[in-house]
Amino acid sequence: MSQPIPPVLSVRPIRALVDETFKVVVENLPPVSPVTLHSLHFSEDKDYWEAYGHYMSDPSGTVSVSEDLSFGGTYTGKEPMGLLWSMRPESGSPPGLRLRRKDVTSPMLVHISVYSGHINEGFRKQPPLASVLTERWYMAPGVQRIEIKEREVRGTLFIPSGPGPFPGLLDLWGGGGGLVEYRAALLASHGYACLALQYFYPKELNTEELLLQYFEKAFDCIKDHPDVIPDRVGFFGLSLGTILVIHIAAASTKIKPCCCVCVSGHHLFPSGTALNFDLEYEQQQYLKIQMDENNHQITRYMRLPIPSDPSKKTAVQNIKCPVLLVNGDDDQNCPAVEAAEDMAQMMQAGGNLHLLSTLTYPNTGHLIEPPYSPHFRATNFIVPIVNQKATMLWGGQTKPHSDAQEDSWRKILAFLQHHLYSVPKARM
Repeated sequence: MSQPIPPVLSVRPIRALVDETFKVVVENLPPVSPVTLHSLHFSEDKDYWEAYGHYMSDPSGTVSVSEDLSFGGTYTGKEPMGLLWSMRPESGSPPGLRLRRKDVTSPMLVHISVYSGHINEGFRKQPPLASVLTERWYMAPGVQRIEIKEREVRGTLFIPSGPGPFPGLLDLWGGGGGLVEYRAALLASHGYACLALQYFYPKELNTEELLLQYFEKAFDCIKDHPDVIPDRVGFFGLSLGTILVIHIAAASTKIKPCCCVCVSGHHLFPSGTALNFDLEYEQQQYLKIQMDENNHQITRYMRLPIPSDPSKKTAVQNIKCPVLLVNGDDDQNCPAVEAAEDMAQMMQAGGNLHLLSTLTYPNTGHLIEPPYSPHFRATNFIVPIVNQKATMLWGGQTKPHSDAQEDSWRKILAFLQHHLYSVPKARM
């Protein structure tokens, strides 16, 4: 008597960039039978992250995640990438975790498995019917990673593969500090020489001020690189990084960016040449202890009033390059939507509203990242000025937030392609 053919699980492509889609198919299952598709990732912080969906095989014994409905689990419906974007910490994990890649020179390893029946827990305690190990990369083959410690600038420069020179980007993350590389690596994988800048109290600088001159040196560092087209350099900012990008684009007489992508930030920064961002004062004024919907104590920023005094605002009328604002309307950390509306009014008064494009997404929080990244409504956060741990509320709901990440990333790449690759150079 012949042995039954075991289930066959395939993931294509098995190796891909983190913003690429994959297809997950299971064959040789019993016809019209319940199965659970499960993903598992062991993070660099030694935490397990998982997602799963409940499926029914068709009469031929096949399940295709791209074409079939999930009837339960961490996601429902037809969701080709639900096994990634709906990832959450395994049951019993500490609260407030966040999944972020630190070592971009190696892939995120994700186990995709199929189990018999519709199950919700204990995946690692039972053998799967079949399992495949996939690789999700931020760095495409051939991308160069170069540590930068020159002209007092601290960061990491990523150069795309192939013949250059390439358009350049200066990548500024938010108030958590440190050097965050994964977005810059991914942007380099899409053809942009990208400098992930460490600017938040770099130890080597021995200063508690964010000086405009530091960002001017960083801009020159990438602009003058032999693999960079010097007049095709832009900014990419998130949160505090966005605040700085808008201020720099408006205030600097030396930096002339081609375009700026600004995610989840605002323009409410006093004009001036020194960026003396007093986090201790901001913490005292704007941080507020609240209880979330699960009755957990969290820390969030109070929504800042939009000041009516023009002297209190960055002179955004001075911005001379295209700006793309990307915001979520459930951002619990920053008054980004209200500030975007105010900024549009100011730019209209200054005659440069045509340079402003805005994307606002419903039920979307603060941490708008590359697609298929898990959603984090609240996570642990270190307040740098006092080195104190808090739980920060970011906002958003998982499905709409994840849809926003996918849509905004596609439009961000189109925006960068148009303004850094496609737009003809201006005549002098």
